[in-house]
Amino acid sequence: MRTATIERNTRETQITISLDLDGCGKADVSTGIGFFDHMLELLAKHSLVDLSVKAKGDLQVDYHHTVEDVGLALGKALDQALGDRAGIVRYGFASIPMDEALCETSLDLGGRPFLVFQCAMKHAMVRDFEVKLLEEFFRAVSVEARANIHLREIYGDEAHHVCEGVFKSFARALRAAVAHDPREKGVPSSKGVI
Repeated sequence: MRTATIERNTRETQITISLDLDGCGKADVSTGIGFFDHMLELLAKHSLVDLSVKAKGDLQVDYHHTVEDVGLALGKALDQALGDRAGIVRYGFASIPMDEALCETSLDLGGRPFLVFQCAMKHAMVRDFEVKLLEEFFRAVSVEARANIHLREIYGDEAHHVCEGVFKSFARALRAAVAHDPREKGVPSSKGVI
């Protein structure tokens, strides 16, 4: 069973995340940030990971603490659910169009956290959500999941479409990377350990 439940409680946020890497894309998400909930639901749907996120944060201050801490908890849950990572494909790539936007993700679950985030969205906000927070979210996921994540907006005009393209490409890359490879008899690394 490749599942995990993580609780993260600070003076700024209280978060519980559960996931099942072998799910069917069910999402039960409540962060108090409508647009962010929508992105997390897309992540579950397109990765086929069952995802439950319950977050309460100091939204009266801003959304930063909640978005980043959800990323930290999600990354930790991914790391825990992957275990020693034996038998996984390890790498994933996806290029996703969303209307006029095209976004891509390259992903390595090889144990070395790193984020490259190249998105120059023309609009800084989607309603009341600052799109720059997505970089903080994916950096947090990268660190705690011990994943090398490269996200790139190739082009796009509308910020909502670019954000969706980013999340959907990440989801599809994750779906490929966590898949079982029946020919992989151990850890997919020449080092013998991840």
